[in-house]
Formats: sequence, structure tokens, C-alpha cells
Amino acid sequence: MKTSGFAVAGVLPLAAALPSWLDLAPRQASTITVDLTKTYQTMDGFGVLLLRIPAREPHHEHVGQDQATTPAGSTLQHHLRRWTVYYPQRHRLEPDSTSDHMNTFAPKNPGGPKATPQYSWDGKDSGQLWVSQEAYNTYGVRQIYGDAWSAPGYMKTNNNEINGGTLCGVTGTNCQSGDWRSAYADYLIQYVKYYGEAGVPITRIGFLNEPEFSPSYGMNSNGAQAGDFIKVLYAALQAANLTSQVGIGCCESEGWGNQVNMMNGIKSAGAESMLAMVTSHTYTGGSNSPMNTKVPVWLSEQCDLNGGWSTTWYGSGAAGDGYTWANNIYNAVTGTQVSGYLYWEGVQWPSPNTNEKMIKVDQQAPYNIEVSKRLWAFANWSRFVRPGAIRVASSGGSGVKSAAFKNVDGSIAVVVIATGASASNVSIKVSGADAGTITQATAWVTDASHDCAQTTVSLAADGTLSGSVAGRSITTYHIPAPVAPPA
Repeated sequence: MKTSGFAVAGVLPLAAALPSWLDLAPRQASTITVDLTKTYQTMDGFGVLLLRIPAREPHHEHVGQDQATTPAGSTLQHHLRRWTVYYPQRHRLEPDSTSDHMNTFAPKNPGGPKATPQYSWDGKDSGQLWVSQEAYNTYGVRQIYGDAWSAPGYMKTNNNEINGGTLCGVTGTNCQSGDWRSAYADYLIQYVKYYGEAGVPITRIGFLNEPEFSPSYGMNSNGAQAGDFIKVLYAALQAANLTSQVGIGCCESEGWGNQVNMMNGIKSAGAESMLAMVTSHTYTGGSNSPMNTKVPVWLSEQCDLNGGWSTTWYGSGAAGDGYTWANNIYNAVTGTQVSGYLYWEGVQWPSPNTNEKMIKVDQQAPYNIEVSKRLWAFANWSRFVRPGAIRVASSGGSGVKSAAFKNVDGSIAVVVIATGASASNVSIKVSGADAGTITQATAWVTDASHDCAQTTVSLAADGTLSGSVAGRSITTYHIPAPVAPPA
């Protein structure tokens, strides 16, 4: 919310753990029914951001890999990466990547919106290019989203890269310097090209961040103004033959209600169909119902900004508890039907000592890390609900709530969260024309004592799964692609 960032991807081999923690007292199992014939949204995936790893620092590889390759961090398998195209940290514009401030590659006014732009690309992008290359080449992230928080200052009504101001040329502006909409669109497209030349294909581009107030780190826009620019950017992408690769995202509003208002303006401007996704934060409020759009929606930034650093799974339901985030994701996926869900900071220094990060890393060698339970809450979703998965109906079960998904490879993931302190025995029955014959399954639990650890699951001859869900836990049942019934 307050700074720039980006995300990486990692994979941890599935590891077994003894289920000695289970309460084996007999209990009546309740049945969760998964109906493959009733479908909802398609999932783009889950992710986090990394913040300000200076390109000049030789240790940035250690920091970047904390979440990608350590036994703890690699369990969170990211599918999405969001980072900042341009961000003037600390009220000043940095001309290169020698500090931990995000920088623009067009710091100088070329003399007007129709003048040849004076681009200056250093091939580092404040360390973000390296992380993008690692995410793409090493860890297989394929959804790459670059988001500009502001146009360069000379393109705005306040002639400043910070403290609000609006892009010159959109509805309601009258700048002596002229109409900078096309120049800003060209700027964003050039960024896509720079990354493409470095082997990283950007798939989504945004141009705002929390635009409904005058932030010290961005610019203003209402929905009508956003719709105005979306048309210009879409036309520029068409002219550059990039529409098959790059889609537009908007508008990174502070909260769900803010984004609803933005969407109303975008619709009125006739620009909704030009969007590839709608993006929102939840700092000023969330929702229990879907967004007013047919475009896929991402909750692209959330965290606990205020709570002191905590690695607790469940205390008293605090905002930074891992169990809280297991439920937050559930509510977003099932209630608001989002397709993408990203936490704010993946890895961050000890300061600020808050829960806005998942992993805390020291700034000095040997760069010791401390992992929060929030990471493991994400792991129970992201390791098993893969990009392209379709959410399907799930119902039933006592003392639990569930969400089910069918992945592109035919495998099925059923995420089950205990709603109270008591353990529950559950049975899972998959129905539908594509159910096939279930011959194997695994189960993975995160709670106060376990970090996405394998636990026991029984499989009946008819394909029904049975297992125990610990109190205040998240347990994910993964079913490999069922054997198709004979023709």
C-alpha cells in the first residue's frame, strides 16, 4: 500500500509428517459434496510482492531466494507477480537503480507530449528485473503484472510525480503542457518492451495505485478519467501488436467500495470491455459479494499493516494470525469470487516490525529469516489450486467450510477450514459427469503445529475420501486426475 514491490515463485517437494497429533477418538463423519457440474470463476492464482531489493546490493540474491528456495519459503508456490513500473519513493525521483527507491526511465521532460521521449533504461529497474527473470525462468511464473503508480511528474496537472495530480489530457483537465495520454501509454508500452528484450513477457499492465485520494506516492483519477485513458492505452497496445500478450488492469483502489465506484465510471466511459482484469485492495473495506463487472477480479494487495510482527497461527483471531489469512482467502474466493489474491510483502527487513510481510529477513549477513504462519496459510491454497483451475460447488460438512476446484490437469483440490476449536471427521464425495474413478488422494494440514504437512486420508472403494480436520486448521485434500469411466 505504501511502497513498491514484486513477487517470486517457489516449489517445495511434498514431504510426509507423522499424524500423531490427530485426536483419534471416534466421531461421526459429516459429508462434503463436491459437484463438478456447477462452476464459478477461473483462478489466475496467488502471489505476494517483494520490496526494494537494490540492484547495487550483492546480497539481493539472498533476499530474493529467501522465499523461493529456503525450506520454509519455497512452500508458497506463487502464480502471480505484481511490481511497480514507476514509483517515486520518499518524495524524490531517482534517476537510476543505485538506491532502494523505485525509479522511472523517463525522468526528463522531452519538451512536450509530441516530442521524442528521452528514455534512460539501466537494465536493472531497482532490482525488479532480476527478480522477474528468476520468477519466470527458474520458478515458472507466467502471469507477470507491472503496475505504474503515477505518470512522470511532467505529464501531470501538479507537475509532480507525487502528491496526487492527474494525468494531463483526461476528462476534466486543462494543462498548458498539452495532452500527455498517448505519451504515458507509449511509456508503459516501452516498459513492456524492455522486459521482453530481457526475456520476461509482461502479461498485464496497470497505470494507477489507490487513485481515489492524493497519496504521497501516486496520482489521482476517478472512474471516468481512468476509462478515458484505458481507451488510449488499449489503442496503443493494438498499434504495437501487443493485445494478444498484454492485458490492462485497473485500478488498485484502496478498498472494494472505492473500486466499485471506479468501475461505474469506467463502464460509463465505455471502457470495461478493454480491461483484462479489475484490481482492488481491502484497506478501506472488503465485500461479501462479487464486483459489478464480468471482468476477472484480483485482490491485488492486502496485509495487516498495523499489527506487530507475529508468527502466530491462532491467538485471538488477530489480523496477523495465519488462521485469519486462511479465512480471508476463503472469503475472497468464495464470497467475492476473485480470480487472483496477493499479499503485500513477501520478504522484508525487520523495519517496520509489522505483519505487512510474510517473511522477515535480517539486513546483514547471514541474512537470517523468520517465517510467519501467514505464508503457510497461503501454501494450503497455492500449492494445490493451480492457475486455470475452475472453482466448483462444494457443500455440507459439520464444523467446517470448504471450497473445491478442478485444475487444468484434471486434478481436484478441496480446501477445508475448521470453523471452531474442535476437530471434525469429514468425508468428501465427488460427483458429476467428469468425476471418474478416484484411486488416490493426499491431505495436507496447516495449524499451530504443522506447516502444510502431509496427514492421513482414507479412500473407500467408491472413491469417497475420509479424514480428520483439526480444530482451527486448514486442510487441503488433493485428488490426482480421476480415471475416466469406460466409454
